[in-house]
Amino acid sequence: MSNRWWIYQKERFPLAAHAPLIAAFSACAVSFSSLVAEAPVPGWKSYLVAFGVCLLMFLQLRIADEFKDAQEDARWRPYRAVPRGLVTLPELRIVFLLAAVIQVALAAWLDPRLLIVLGIAWAYLALMSVEFFCRDWLKARPLVYLVSHMGIMPLVDFFATACEWLPRAGKAPHGLGWFLAASFFNGIVIEFGRKLRQPADEEEGVETYSALWGKKKACLAWIAVLIATLGCAAMAALSVGFAVPVCAGLGVVLIVAAALGRRYISGSLSGKRIEMLAGIWTLTLYLLLGLVPLWLHHHS
Repeated sequence: MSNRWWIYQKERFPLAAHAPLIAAFSACAVSFSSLVAEAPVPGWKSYLVAFGVCLLMFLQLRIADEFKDAQEDARWRPYRAVPRGLVTLPELRIVFLLAAVIQVALAAWLDPRLLIVLGIAWAYLALMSVEFFCRDWLKARPLVYLVSHMGIMPLVDFFATACEWLPRAGKAPHGLGWFLAASFFNGIVIEFGRKLRQPADEEEGVETYSALWGKKKACLAWIAVLIATLGCAAMAALSVGFAVPVCAGLGVVLIVAAALGRRYISGSLSGKRIEMLAGIWTLTLYLLLGLVPLWLHHHS
């Protein structure tokens, strides 16, 4: 990897931060699918393909954003990688297509039927890239915009679960609904976490929820989405007999989040801390919903 691509990933898609979260996300989906169906422990190929395709899907989402926001970035954020000329949009298009080729190869290697599930996620990503053909309407309604774009999360998670159930049984097990709902709300947790800032850290032309709604309202919305995620996760965990540990683990993180939220609202805590806690919450959620119960189930 040339030095400029290394810089690009550090700035726009930091693997050191994203890879562990995506590994937990994808491994949890494979494990949960196995647990809810009371199936044997999934093979390593299922975990590898789920991780590889999901990692590249999130990279494609980042690249799609580079295209979608090119004009705004050039005007308001000239320090970013594309406007300052570190990489070009045609180069990113090639990276996007290479990622797609690798995704197809991985999916076909595990089970060619996965290509259909992958195609559904791609179709949604394509619609997101053109703002569902109603960019101005969506931009004027930030909450609708957020919800419409978070629809990709359960689709990517559904693909990861399919890496377990499709090769094994050919059809999805009952009980995935609450799990996918938890994934949807957790996507909003991460998005809110990224866009809560103190007034001194706000940038002109950068839309944040703290600037849009005010710090208090935005932070309370973030806490509400944490609670919604916990509720969906608890319902999902009920189906695999692990609701108490999930509620206890996420409950502890929720208490910490509430404490940090108060400090953020008072002005004594940077929004970066909120973003960091959103990452810890995500890691806790996916470890407790999939990997930990699977490990305990097969070592008890």
